[in-house]
Amino acid sequence: MPSTLIRKDERIDLRLSGPAKAMLQRAAAARHKTVSEFVLDSAQAAAAETLADRSEFLLNEGQWQAFLAALDAPQKPKPGLDELLSAKSVFE
Repeated sequence: MPSTLIRKDERIDLRLSGPAKAMLQRAAAARHKTVSEFVLDSAQAAAAETLADRSEFLLNEGQWQAFLAALDAPQKPKPGLDELLSAKSVFE
């Protein structure tokens, strides 16, 4: 099976304390990875988790219908919000 090599030509430089670096080194060693591999894998996992609900979400048919109904429903009055938005701002 041919492998496709991805060119790695971008860098991120980090400044960290000695204890933080030592912890990353220990964790990388525990996973049998380099520190760079460990940090990149961990950062990408955190980024994917952070962005997951901003890019797509999966719904079954019933959830999809409820979602569409909520989008199509008329707005409900929110007196507290109206009051807040009509009040003078603390910056004025």
